[in-house]
Amino acid sequence: MSHTPVNRDDLQTPHQDLHSELGALRGEHPGRARNPVIKVADLAWLEFEKPDLDRAEVFARDFGFAIAARTERELWLRGTFAGSPCMVIRRGQASRFTGPAFRAAERADLDRLARATGSAVRDIDVPGGGRSVALLDPSGFPVRVVHCAEELPPLSEQRPLILNTGTEPRRTNAAQRPPREPSRIQRLGHVVLETRVFLRALNWYLDTLGMIVSDFLFLDGQRGRGPTMAFIRCDQGPTAVDHHTLALHLGPGTGYVHSAYQVTDLDAIAVGGEYLAERGYQRSWGIGRHIQGSQLFDYWRDPDRFMLEHFADGDLFSCDVEPGWAPMSASGLAQWGPPVTRDFLGTHPSPAKLREVMTALRGDNELDPARLLGLMKAMSS
Repeated sequence: MSHTPVNRDDLQTPHQDLHSELGALRGEHPGRARNPVIKVADLAWLEFEKPDLDRAEVFARDFGFAIAARTERELWLRGTFAGSPCMVIRRGQASRFTGPAFRAAERADLDRLARATGSAVRDIDVPGGGRSVALLDPSGFPVRVVHCAEELPPLSEQRPLILNTGTEPRRTNAAQRPPREPSRIQRLGHVVLETRVFLRALNWYLDTLGMIVSDFLFLDGQRGRGPTMAFIRCDQGPTAVDHHTLALHLGPGTGYVHSAYQVTDLDAIAVGGEYLAERGYQRSWGIGRHIQGSQLFDYWRDPDRFMLEHFADGDLFSCDVEPGWAPMSASGLAQWGPPVTRDFLGTHPSPAKLREVMTALRGDNELDPARLLGLMKAMSS
């Protein structure tokens, strides 16, 4: 997690800066729990299953991961920063996302969480060793909270390029030729999940893991029904952390949307993208700059169609920043960049998508025809 101390005298409300033009109205969701069970410190890693670990490793190296450990059954991927791995891919019959793992701030938090949820603290097979509590969120996602015995040591970095800006020439008599190579991943930033039970899932992450909301999105004409997307960060008090570690949005599906990995700067994003394109991988959307979170972004598909993001230069918020509120729209996803693609939005019509919608509309969840039409309108606006 990227973090920096904050001077409380410099804090601004959403209406005094560009965080959000709108704050909460009276009675709207506060975006945090009063007395959470624990407060997780960060997202530790993501867990996947894939039948072909060799193919997964080829893409991982091309995307910019380093290999933390490899066995016949598991592939652990890492970034250059010290800490935990970013991802574990286990051999399985089909390609699927099997859940996120969050990092406990202290070992004792696992005991507190286990008591509160009726779970057990168990050893886990992670490089360096560790312990975890296994939970299920209201969407049915397996969620781990982990505490690792040892940190992985740092690796060598891609150095940011020295830029000449306006009247401040910092580089003279020297050309810049960044090598055509993978964007070197520094760390895992966030994961985005789709759920049919948005409000129940949101409250679970706030109540159980102590996370707090940075920004809410709502559907046009339906603000009174509450938000349909939340960008959620960890709460480390006055220490500023990533704008979002987890994002949830209401939809007809239940599952992984994308995950994001920090790299050094815009040049690392661009050169790494050229490297991926030369090897035949599919760009989903990019390069651009987001609004909520402000990250520079570039989205790619791996050979199993999972979406992964290179990002740099994201917003950092301390616990004092209250949630912003904004209408949900496709055009509101970026400050600049190419138009958002249907691939990124997941709006390609297909028999599987239609079955997903029909199942959701018949189920006991928060998606009804008005919500569905509002989402369709937002994704076309």
